[in-house]
Amino acid sequence: MEILNPHDLKNKFKSPWIAPYKKIVTMVDDDQVELIEYHPCVGGSEWMIYQYERSSNLVLSARRDGDKHTYLLEVGKSEVNLIPSFSAAGIEEVSVEGDEVRIVHSGLAGAGVGAAMCRGMAEGVKRVELYDVGGGSKVGRAAVITPRMQKVVIGVDDTDTKDEGATWTLANNIGMELNKMGFEYLDHVTVQLYPHNPNKTQNCVAIALVFAVKPGEKDVLIEKTCQLLKKYTLSDKTSIAILEGIGIPLKLRLYAESAKKSMVTLEEAQRTANDVGIQLLEVTGARGEIGALAALGLYNDLREAVKIYY
Repeated sequence: MEILNPHDLKNKFKSPWIAPYKKIVTMVDDDQVELIEYHPCVGGSEWMIYQYERSSNLVLSARRDGDKHTYLLEVGKSEVNLIPSFSAAGIEEVSVEGDEVRIVHSGLAGAGVGAAMCRGMAEGVKRVELYDVGGGSKVGRAAVITPRMQKVVIGVDDTDTKDEGATWTLANNIGMELNKMGFEYLDHVTVQLYPHNPNKTQNCVAIALVFAVKPGEKDVLIEKTCQLLKKYTLSDKTSIAILEGIGIPLKLRLYAESAKKSMVTLEEAQRTANDVGIQLLEVTGARGEIGALAALGLYNDLREAVKIYY
C-alpha cells in the first residue's frame, strides 16, 4: 500500500490516461454517507452511476446531475464481484473514523484508474491509500479519504414584493456569498407551491439551499444566512427553515406535497416543524415559514419539486 496526497499523485502520475475529478465531498448522518463527486466528464459519467448502483451493495441510491454524482452509501464492508462490462466498478467499504470518511473503490481497466488516481487528485481529498494502480486489464483499488462533513438544507421564502425582487436569485446569490465564506454550497432547488395562493407575489415558489459544513459550523452558517437575508430582503415576511442530515421525514414530505396542492396555514407549518424537529426562524416576519418548510420536503426530488398541481 502507498499513501499519497493529491499533490503527490499529480507529480507521480502525469499521464494522458488520467482525468482528475474536480471535487469530492462526503457528508455523514449516523450510519449513512452522502458522497458527492464532480466528474471530469458530463454525459459520459452516467456509466459510473449505472455501474456503482449495479455492483455495490453499499450503494443505496445513485443519481447524476450534469457532472455531479450523488451516492447515498451505507457504512460497512461488502465485496464487489468485478466482472468486465457487467460489474466493472464499485465500492467495497465505507467507514467513518473521527473527522474523516474512508471509501474504498475498486474497478477494472479504466474504472480502476478512476478508483485511485482520478479521484485522488480531486479538490477535497486529504489522501489516498493506493493498493492497486489499475489500467489496461488490471484491477485498480484505492481508499479515498475525505473530511467528514454535515449536510444542512435551508429553506427560504418570501423575500420579494409585487413591485420588485426575486426569491430564487436572491437565495442563489446568498448561497454564493456563503460559499466564499467557506461553506460548501451544493445546490439550489426551486420548489413550486400552490399556484392559486392569493398571497403570492407571482409564481409562488420557495427555495432550498443545500450546504455541506464542517462539524460545529452549522450555527454560524444559519447566523450568516439570516444576516444576509435581513440585509437584502424586500419583504417583511421573510423566514427560513433548517433541515439537518441526509434523510427527509415522511411527515415533512407530505406537508410539502400539501403546500403544492392547497393553502396551508402558518399554524400547520409550525406544528409540522415541531413534530419533525425542524427549526423555523423569522428573519423579518413569520409568513415565510410556510414556504420555507415546504421547500425542505422536496429538495431532493427535483422533478416533483417543480411540478404544478392544478
